[in-house]
Amino acid sequence: GGEMDRIKNPPIEEFVHSVLPEFLGIDQVRVTHGAREGMYAAMNALCRPGQTLVVDGNAHYTTILAAERCGLFIEYVPASPGPDYRVDPDGFCQAISRLREAGETPAMVCLTYPDGNYGNLVDARAVSRICDQEDLPFMLNGAYSVGRMPIKASEMGADIIVGSGHKSMASSGPIGILGASEEYASSIFRKSALKKNKEVELLGCTVRGAGMLTMMASFAHVAERTGHYDQEVENARWFSSRLGEMGIIQQGDRPHNHDLMFFKSDLLYEISMKAKKGRYFLYRDLKQRGVCGIKAGLTRQFKLSTYLLTRDELSAAADAFQEIIDSYA
Repeated sequence: GGEMDRIKNPPIEEFVHSVLPEFLGIDQVRVTHGAREGMYAAMNALCRPGQTLVVDGNAHYTTILAAERCGLFIEYVPASPGPDYRVDPDGFCQAISRLREAGETPAMVCLTYPDGNYGNLVDARAVSRICDQEDLPFMLNGAYSVGRMPIKASEMGADIIVGSGHKSMASSGPIGILGASEEYASSIFRKSALKKNKEVELLGCTVRGAGMLTMMASFAHVAERTGHYDQEVENARWFSSRLGEMGIIQQGDRPHNHDLMFFKSDLLYEISMKAKKGRYFLYRDLKQRGVCGIKAGLTRQFKLSTYLLTRDELSAAADAFQEIIDSYA
């Protein structure tokens, strides 16, 4: 059988085997159906049932399901209580020590970078050093970073990295990417002994059609925009400050280092108790002012992203929040 990632026209082979590895700073890359499929492929190739995955306490649920599907146990590195919800890199060392003292076998460390709730960025390099000392493969879940911010697996010490095309790389979904260092690539991308040229963990072929073509078509823009991430962080911090003045308080790292943010507001919740349509008032009133992106029905807590919005657009969004609060005063 053929190998889809070796197609030369359109230039899929060059994109998968040259462009993406350089972009990610890693030896080998494959395109997957999503970040979760990439995590599962890596876990299934490198871990054995009954071993344990060490993971941050803010991990995405798909990380846990991938591990469960592989028959792995989970050892969490707990996040601190709110409002910070911070994961200390030293917690990974402590978690690994707990496992070894209990006679259990840690098989891999996975760090969510950033997590999908609070947008917190843990010091990945510090976690990498711990993994090197413990001789464990280190996987970075970059679903919310690859394609949004500069990220090189080699510089961060990651052996494996996954990304999401539909979340962060301007691609139609579902689509993701899986990168591996040479040390682990031969296991993760091993060929079938029965079906020529087919990679077992990827079940032969992965993404076909629009997902692949849109990822390729948008890539130049995606790569270019990562060079402006400092401005994205400045905008996120500015927006967080504006909402904070209204009693809508950002949770997680402060100052923040990512466009994804989580907010809590007792004031908006109190308004929902008396507003027409109750808890749907915020979604409705923002929509009337040309602002969308917050899930309908959320008022006490919600998350949002400021990515690629201009300062003028963010100012208009902040003004909309203020107008809504004032209208119920």
